[in-house]
Amino acid sequence: MSIGERDPFTGHQTTGHEWNGIKELNTPVPKPVWFFLISTAIFALVWTLLMPSWPYGTGYFKGLLGIDQKAVVSRSLVQGSAERAQWKARVEKGDWAQIQADDDLMRKIREDGRTLFGDNCAACHGTGAKGNKGFPNIAQSPMLWGDVPQIVEQTVRVGINGTDPDTRVSQMLAFGRDGTVTREQVSLLAGYVQSLSDTALITEHTKDSIASGKELFVTNCVACHGDNAKGSVDTGAPDLTDPYWIYGGDRADIYESIYSGRQGHMPSWSQRLTPVDIKIITLYVLDLRRKSMEAGAGG
Repeated sequence: MSIGERDPFTGHQTTGHEWNGIKELNTPVPKPVWFFLISTAIFALVWTLLMPSWPYGTGYFKGLLGIDQKAVVSRSLVQGSAERAQWKARVEKGDWAQIQADDDLMRKIREDGRTLFGDNCAACHGTGAKGNKGFPNIAQSPMLWGDVPQIVEQTVRVGINGTDPDTRVSQMLAFGRDGTVTREQVSLLAGYVQSLSDTALITEHTKDSIASGKELFVTNCVACHGDNAKGSVDTGAPDLTDPYWIYGGDRADIYESIYSGRQGHMPSWSQRLTPVDIKIITLYVLDLRRKSMEAGAGG
């Protein structure tokens, strides 16, 4: 091994190692690397002394600053709960109209309501409250018992065909299965009902059958759905003239509804949610409906 030999091109000493004529240079570590290594070591030492770090026995070194993230989180939770309790108390005691006119309070209701709705209602009604087959679009369609805040709150609280003693009761009779009308008459009724929301279905070819369906409708259906087929908020019968359908609006779905009947179910949420949470969900849904109506008016 040669000692003190220098590379003529770089001026660095060699290590004496050579491979196939290539000599290894004894190149010093660049100064920036030393800087970052030393800085990192100093930072690690200072951080270890200031912050909670090394465990020992049943405890740990708590750091010279005494910072405890668990305590920080606990304080944050307590503070958040206190703030939440304050605005929820305002919701609980507040008048519906006053709450809806309070922008700051409604902002909190939208945030909290989105979570409550997502956890309890979205599985049936969808995250945007626009419904799934068998569950109504409560963001846009007319509500079965009306959209007055107190009425909506009551529906959420007692449910529909639920377990609460005061639950709302809603049922579509099985006209075909129970023999009230024949299969042919069910088909005529389905054609007429479908034409209520799609007048393009009334043609020279179909007008007679639709007229026959209308006669059957007057005999069997107006007691619940009304003479104009727009439903009734007193009985929870849906409007059959709009484009919103709970179980589907094609001919086969309507036929099945008339033939086999329908009996939807909504849980009685008073058994799971607090009164103020039910009120928040109600306000959240009504706010969704307001936004949908404004969007529709703007379009």
